[in-house]
Amino acid sequence: MNAVDGSDHYEVAAEGPAPSLLVIVLDTNPHAWALLAPTLPLSKAIANILVFINAHLAVNNANQVAIVASHSHRALWLYPRPPSSSSDIEMSDATSPHLHNANKYRPFALIEDCLLTSLRQLMATTTEADISTTTTTQMAGALTLALAYINKATINYSGISTDTNTAPTGVDTNETPTGLQSRILVVSVSGDLAHQYIPIMNTTFAAQRLRIPIDILKLAGDTVFLQQASDATKGIYMQLRSPRGLLQYLMMAFLPDQTSRKQLIAPTQEVVDFRAACFCHRRVVDVGFVCSICLSIFCSPPEGAICLTCSTHLSLGDYGAKPAVVPRKKKKKKKINGGIDTGSARGTPAPGE
Repeated sequence: MNAVDGSDHYEVAAEGPAPSLLVIVLDTNPHAWALLAPTLPLSKAIANILVFINAHLAVNNANQVAIVASHSHRALWLYPRPPSSSSDIEMSDATSPHLHNANKYRPFALIEDCLLTSLRQLMATTTEADISTTTTTQMAGALTLALAYINKATINYSGISTDTNTAPTGVDTNETPTGLQSRILVVSVSGDLAHQYIPIMNTTFAAQRLRIPIDILKLAGDTVFLQQASDATKGIYMQLRSPRGLLQYLMMAFLPDQTSRKQLIAPTQEVVDFRAACFCHRRVVDVGFVCSICLSIFCSPPEGAICLTCSTHLSLGDYGAKPAVVPRKKKKKKKINGGIDTGSARGTPAPGE
């Protein structure tokens, strides 16, 4: 038709705010939620998170969301659900009564139905042996899944191939970013994660390299390494004093994306705990021994002064030896008036003085 009418046609792309990808890491540790149940049960927390997800999707029609569960023995996807390995087509979504509700926006209903179905299957497949063997959560695995999904989504959005030299980033250096803005929100209820120190710090450095902020919302417990992850990636860390106000904290502090946060004053941490965990016993230490080759941390000198990671001999010097006792020198008294010690600093006055 361009050749028929002889006029020039221009395709103008729609200009608007950059879309945002929000990956939520939900801590589903059964032990922690059992302790938090009198204050905030898991069902109510899921309802608040669904309202927050709907608000995130309503801000921009191109916004995306993904949810990862960090369970006691594994990390898996809640939304979107991984494709089934069988060749049969599942028709469960078509028969769900929630999807035929005319008073509910269908994309919201799809996410709600998929999230609740995945959670029920996760709780049904969790055995007593899985709960009794550990009291922590697989946070490192969930963060790894989130970073892998963000990388794939960024590549699909920008249309670049994986063999290019430029790595996709979540936040561009320009003031008006045009790419997919990605961030991670961790809803944590577990406590110490010292045994996952190395993988958590690896995911933190990867997110820092890709400029993906990691926001932490602590409902219970306290973890040193999640504080460091939020501080290193310029995210938001909040530890709620009243978990019943979960929805208010989500909407006010964590709903704005990276572009909107430049115009707002985001909550910050007053004190960040930068302690590390030793590589030998996985204990958080204040003072330790660091290998000069591989930077491994030990709470005490290893046996034989050999690094457990790279087998390098550690030069400890005189560590552990008793300090040498040096005798104190005695001060000599000054002698005045021909060598006679008068016991005072000034001699006996002579006649006429």
